Amino acid sequence: MVNSENIGDFYKRVPQANPYGLSLNNTGSGHFNVFSRENCSIVTPYRRRDFYKVTLLIGQGRLFFADRWVLIDKPALLFSNPLIPYSWEGDAQGQLGWFCLFSEAFLMPSERLGSLHESALFKIGGNPVFFVNEEQQDEISVIFRKMMQEMESDYAHKYDVLRNLLQLLIHEAMKINPIGNYQRHHNAAERITSLFIELMERQFPIDSPGSYLKIKTPKDYALHLSVHVNHLNRAVKEFTGKTTSDHIAARLITEAWALLKHSNWNISEIAYSLGFEYPPYFTNFFKKKTGVSPNEARKSFV
Repeated sequence: MVNSENIGDFYKRVPQANPYGLSLNNTGSGHFNVFSRENCSIVTPYRRRDFYKVTLLIGQGRLFFADRWVLIDKPALLFSNPLIPYSWEGDAQGQLGWFCLFSEAFLMPSERLGSLHESALFKIGGNPVFFVNEEQQDEISVIFRKMMQEMESDYAHKYDVLRNLLQLLIHEAMKINPIGNYQRHHNAAERITSLFIELMERQFPIDSPGSYLKIKTPKDYALHLSVHVNHLNRAVKEFTGKTTSDHIAARLITEAWALLKHSNWNISEIAYSLGFEYPPYFTNFFKKKTGVSPNEARKSFV
C-alpha cells in the first residue's frame, strides 16, 4: 500500500512550512497555504497526499506518478490531487518556483468548474503537467507572489482574495495544452495496481446511510483511471494474483462486516450504501461470499 500524507503530516515533516502554526481549518472553510520552493528537498518520497497541490516547477528533474514518469527540463505547472501518489527527483540543488496546497473545502464555496475530482486539471488519469513559456511563467509567478503577499497580510477577507487567485491560476493553466511525452515505468503493473487500490480505499469508510459508492465495477475504475478495463484487469492480476473483481468484492465484504457490527443501519440501508440496486442482491452476494446471511452475521455479534 502506498503511504499517505495529510496536511498535518506535511507540517510535521516540514515544520518550517508552518511557522505561524496555522490550523488545518485556517480559512474557516478548509485549508490553504503557499510556499516558495527555494528550500525544498530535491527528492520527495513516493506517496499520496491528502490534499490538492499546484506547483510551478523551476528546475530539472523527474516526476513519477501512477504508472508514468516525465522529464521536467523546463518550467512547468504541476496539478496534484489526493488520489494519485507521486514523487519528485530533482537533478540538482537550486530548485525554484512556488507551490500552494489546499483542501477541496477551501475551493468549493466558489467553485464553478465542477468537482475538482472531475476537472480537467485534477482528473485521475489525466495529464497533470503543463510546460510554460517565459511569458506564461512570468504571469503565473505574479499570481504566486500575490498569494504570498496575501498570506502575510492582516486583511479580514484575505482568503477570499486567495480563493480568487487560485481560480485565476487554474484558468491560466486551462489555456495551456498539457504535455504528452510521458514514459511508462518498467513496473507499470505495480503502479496502476497501487492507483486502483488507492482509489478504492478512498471510498471507505462509508459515513452515513445517505452515502453510497459511486465507483463500483472494474469498468468504473478503468474509466476513472483513464485506462482500458482489460489493461487494468491484466495489471492487477499480474501484480497481485487476484482479479480486479476479487479485490472489489473483498473490500465490499470487509465494509459490510463493519457496518453490520458497528452501525444500527438496517440491511436495506447497508445494501444501498454499498452500491447494490436492491437489498436482495446484497443479501445473495454476502451469503455467497461468507456462507451466512447479513441478518445471521449481525446476530452473531450480539
